Amino acid sequence: MWWLTLLDLFLEILGTTGKKFINFVASIGHFFIFFGSALYWVFKPPWYFKKIFQQILDIGYFSLPVVGLTTFFSGMVLALQTYNGFTDFNSESTVARIVLASITRELGPVLTGLMVAGRIGAKMAAEIATMRVTEQIDALGTLGTRPMQYLIAPKIIASFVCIPLLVLIGNTIGILGGYIIAIYKLNFNPSLYLYATMEYLQLIDIIQGTVKAAVFGLIISMVSCYFGYNASKGAEGVGFATTSSVVISSVMILTSTYIITALFFG
Repeated sequence: MWWLTLLDLFLEILGTTGKKFINFVASIGHFFIFFGSALYWVFKPPWYFKKIFQQILDIGYFSLPVVGLTTFFSGMVLALQTYNGFTDFNSESTVARIVLASITRELGPVLTGLMVAGRIGAKMAAEIATMRVTEQIDALGTLGTRPMQYLIAPKIIASFVCIPLLVLIGNTIGILGGYIIAIYKLNFNPSLYLYATMEYLQLIDIIQGTVKAAVFGLIISMVSCYFGYNASKGAEGVGFATTSSVVISSVMILTSTYIITALFFG
């Protein structure tokens, strides 16, 4: 009868949905187990300082161009848009204040986090996933080297250290971009613009941006290493790990920036 067919279809959909939900909850549990294990090895000696230094160069130094360009042009666009939207007000102080607050609180940390997630997060996931599917991680274990301590911990330490520094540099470059547009295109007075910028600069904004950057560093390194470390199915698994790490990291960055902002100003 038709209603039996409909019932079978409903039960099949319900079973599929339930299975996916259980798998989702299990994945969250596995991630937090991985998170705790990785943090344990971060604080446990010995530390592989050569590996940490290599990661600092890769994450910090080689990410400077993309972070600098992104924040520089963001500051320029922000100055232009602010000037066009506040032409009836005191433009010099308004533009300086909005550029400063937007860059230091939100745009600097978030744009830096997203750029690093796309560049470094994908690389981390692909590197570890390739080692997993080619059984290099298993080989490390047989040689007496702990993979979590040798591969994962240096990446987490370097990300936690480098991304706040990248954010501070990116904030400075973004404010510089706004200054260049304000002075050379909008014909503002340089002294008044700099005075307004320094007047509205607050320590809480810098602290908030630095906290966000540190959290983003943990998110990017943990998520990327998790998907890479648990990769499977050969080349397909490497591609899945790389894509998933970038997507999940980006979503978590955008989610966590709201939570941190609410904690500071809620």
